[in-house]
Amino acid sequence: MDNWIKLPGCQYITSTKCNFSSLKPNVYEKIKLRIRAEKGNNTSSWYEVDSFVPFLKAQVGPPEVHLEAEDKAIIINISPPGTKNSAMWDQEDFKYSLVIWKNSSSIEERAETVHARDKIYKLSPETIYCLKVKAELYLQMKVGVYSPVHCISTTVENKLLPPENIEISAKNHSYVLKWDYAYINVTFQVQRLHAYLKRDSENYSDKWESIPNCEDIKITQCVIPQKKSSKEIYFLRVRASDGNNTSLWSEEKKLDTEQQTIMLPPVINIKSSSDSMRIYVSDSEESEKRPVSQDYPPIYEIVFWKNTSNAERKMLEENADFTVPNLQPLTVYCVKARAHLMNGKWNKSSVFSEIVCEKTKPGHTSKVRLIAGICTALFAVAVVICAVKGLWRCINYVFFPSVKPSHVAEYFSEQPLKNLLLSTSEEQTERCFIIENTNMISAVEETNQIDEDNKKYNSQTSQDSGNYSNDDENNGSKTSEELLQQEIIWPEINSVYC
Repeated sequence: MDNWIKLPGCQYITSTKCNFSSLKPNVYEKIKLRIRAEKGNNTSSWYEVDSFVPFLKAQVGPPEVHLEAEDKAIIINISPPGTKNSAMWDQEDFKYSLVIWKNSSSIEERAETVHARDKIYKLSPETIYCLKVKAELYLQMKVGVYSPVHCISTTVENKLLPPENIEISAKNHSYVLKWDYAYINVTFQVQRLHAYLKRDSENYSDKWESIPNCEDIKITQCVIPQKKSSKEIYFLRVRASDGNNTSLWSEEKKLDTEQQTIMLPPVINIKSSSDSMRIYVSDSEESEKRPVSQDYPPIYEIVFWKNTSNAERKMLEENADFTVPNLQPLTVYCVKARAHLMNGKWNKSSVFSEIVCEKTKPGHTSKVRLIAGICTALFAVAVVICAVKGLWRCINYVFFPSVKPSHVAEYFSEQPLKNLLLSTSEEQTERCFIIENTNMISAVEETNQIDEDNKKYNSQTSQDSGNYSNDDENNGSKTSEELLQQEIIWPEINSVYC
């Protein structure tokens, strides 16, 4: 109870209201008040008022309005609501909206949003216009009441008209301001004003500054250099001069360096696998120097297709690193991309980047098939080598038999294998020959004699076999070691051998 203090200006008053705004209290802190009545020596008990925060409790009043007229425009100066001594709205930025109409017709109303000091364009000369203004705190959702209605008449039209159709575009590293003008042999001057100065209710007419290379020019455009990594908002205006005559300033054009900046195409890098591609999208080095790419992340539009087909697939990605799945191995895919800024403030797009193509890697199935093919080929080569080697042995055995140690032995051996292979369809016959009273036969002469006897007696039939003697059979059963001797002695009788 000891913390209560007397409220200056509200002691021993006879009215039922009290204004204590001159105290300039902290309007954001909670305040609690109490009040009592007194009459002579009698006093009532204290009545405590519900606590409140002045800023939340306060209502926005009407602003003060002052007007100035031109031939086709009205200059408006607005003071914020409240008194000069009030601290209620010192830290707040108001937005102002007005309604204007011709005095002769209140039906043709036009609503606009204006700054504390602004200009209303596109009016008719020598015409009375009336308007009213209200203030608004957008974030606190506080809307004030309209000011009283103010009326003013525009002046006579100026002989030298101001430039019209002001447009701004971005080109390379500069902004280009263009306008239209009907007359020739005039010069133009361009000025700019920082946008934050318009939020101040004070007169900023002397804050306009000229732009280098845009003074006393004879063309209807002006190139404004672009500052790198700079986010600024300007208002631009142009006027024409013809000797001593000067036009009024044109309609002011707002230049937002972020909005006017051109989005450059992104840069693409690809890393492929057997069934997917990993795509990395990045801003170009030039884009990274521009303010638009720093605070507002873009959305990337990706277009890709097979190199052998024109069928395109599109996808939108917020991340600059993503994967495209479900691709075919060992296939060339081409990719291009562009960036979009789509939100409440931005709505712009870049052109498409350069096309980048990449071939996917072989899949697991292809590797298995490759290994199986190699193994099959090696096995087939081994089989062919073995078959050729076996066939070569058979050919050597049939057509190129190995030489025996003695020519006599081959006639006493079994029938040669080559005869079995080459003449299997012929009837097998015995070979017989006669040796006549020979004492000693050399190995070379015996071979020739046997060949001639084979030709001579080959036609004999098997009926002669009955003339063989037992001695001949004994001689035929001699071992091969005896036949291989260098000289062989036979009995001096006529014998037939088979």
